[in-house]
Amino acid sequence: MERTKSARIVLPGGAGLVGQNLVALLKEQGYSNLVVLDKHRTNLEILRRMHPEIVAEYADLASHGEWEKRLSGAEAVVMLQAQIGGNDVNQFERNNLDSSRRVLDAMKKNGVSYLVHISSSVVESVANDWYTNTKKAQERMAMDCGIPHVILRPTLMFGWFDRKHLGWLSRFMRRAPVFPIPGHGRYMRQPLYAGDFCNIITSCIENRLTGAFNISGHEHVDYIDIIRQIRHAIGSRAVILPIPYWLFHALLAIWAVFDRNPPFTTQQLAALVARDDFEVIDWPGIFGVTPTAFAEAIALTYHDPVYSPIVLDF
Repeated sequence: MERTKSARIVLPGGAGLVGQNLVALLKEQGYSNLVVLDKHRTNLEILRRMHPEIVAEYADLASHGEWEKRLSGAEAVVMLQAQIGGNDVNQFERNNLDSSRRVLDAMKKNGVSYLVHISSSVVESVANDWYTNTKKAQERMAMDCGIPHVILRPTLMFGWFDRKHLGWLSRFMRRAPVFPIPGHGRYMRQPLYAGDFCNIITSCIENRLTGAFNISGHEHVDYIDIIRQIRHAIGSRAVILPIPYWLFHALLAIWAVFDRNPPFTTQQLAALVARDDFEVIDWPGIFGVTPTAFAEAIALTYHDPVYSPIVLDF
């Protein structure tokens, strides 16, 4: 185990939600040779300030570059990079597909022997959008890469450093007196705590598990109840106001005209109401990870004195 913890672990796309949580966890567990490659300069700088002893390097993973040399001598790669939202299909193709080809090619060139690919539950969703379609293609690349690998498909995630999803919603709620939700709000979600997911990734690194696993939150929670739980956790007095779905959709479409990178898009709204019910496997038994109750995880997300105040750039 000591050999594993001193070996190099490379995290392409590691300056986002999962990567920032994973670096904190791996350091806490004694890992000392971590390399993060990302092209988000602001979030890389946040990572450097918190963890000055790790390598946090700017890299456009969709293009060849010096970053490829960082994979030399690596024991494992945790492939995290992903375009989640936006209104430009080319960005989804570049950041989800082109970057993955480059990373996999660099792994083969440098003889890296293990891959943890972070896929998404959307690959088994009924949704039909740019994110879903490119994540499906990205997963097929990982499956066909010829490198021993594990594929993890998390559902909607939340936790420290969440600049999108629930993190953005909580920040909006702090500022706005009224919080609109589409329709009745009874859209079932299976939120997954990022801390639990990072423990699963660590288990994969240490035990070299292979296969594909659907990692869903163990609790079914309606969207409106998620919003209420967040409001309680942050002490907000915002009024939760249901509005017709068509009006919510129209407001998002108007927003997208003025914002090239909106926090919530009409495609994501369609995915919200798609009524997906993802498989719940015994990941606590498979990976040796105890799940955190949703209410407790929300409290940990918003009440940690060190990490809760840190907000990543969108």
